[in-house]
Amino acid sequence: MGKSLHHRLGAAVVLAIAMGAAAWGAEAGAPESYAVDPVHSSATFKVEHLGISWVAGRFDDLAGKCALDETDPAKSSCELTIKTASIDTNNAQRDKHLRSEDFLNVEQFPEMTFKSTSVKKAAAAPRPAGEAAPTPPAAEADACYEVTGDFTMHGVTKPVTVVLRGGKRAEFPKGTQRIGFFTKFSLKRSDYGMTKLPGAVGDVVNIAISVEAIKK
Repeated sequence: MGKSLHHRLGAAVVLAIAMGAAAWGAEAGAPESYAVDPVHSSATFKVEHLGISWVAGRFDDLAGKCALDETDPAKSSCELTIKTASIDTNNAQRDKHLRSEDFLNVEQFPEMTFKSTSVKKAAAAPRPAGEAAPTPPAAEADACYEVTGDFTMHGVTKPVTVVLRGGKRAEFPKGTQRIGFFTKFSLKRSDYGMTKLPGAVGDVVNIAISVEAIKK
């Protein structure tokens, strides 16, 4: 009787360990979830004025989330939402014009969004000329991901592909895990129905997005 009880207890322990290992494996294989920290993230842009200079600006209200699986990037995803009325070019009169129907039309289109449709590993590439290299202790090479998704602005949705670089992690404050990525890309405002003032305002908009996200 004692030996039978010992066998049953042993089997129960083995089963519990196996179930625990299976559950841990399922959790370990799931993408890590992050929420964008808007305080340490930015969406900036620059566009030509009269073909002789550049006007730079930013959007001050952004939010988003991402899921990252470094071993299987295809399971990863990201979303970003920017409030168009938060545009800031350091000139109140110009910002008012940019919010009007001539450009962003923020009353009708209060948000621009990006939602990924595919993520895959990309070949590492050197940083653009003039861009500072990582400093210790985060001096390792950037991770690179090619992300394709639907970008919606001014009521128009088009596919956009960007290369996300970064992937470095930090703990701040203690117990809060963070990760960071950045990208640069260009688009034509005319592709999104913004065609006013073609001689004064350039068609190509150069965009830089830097995101710091907090692990949930």
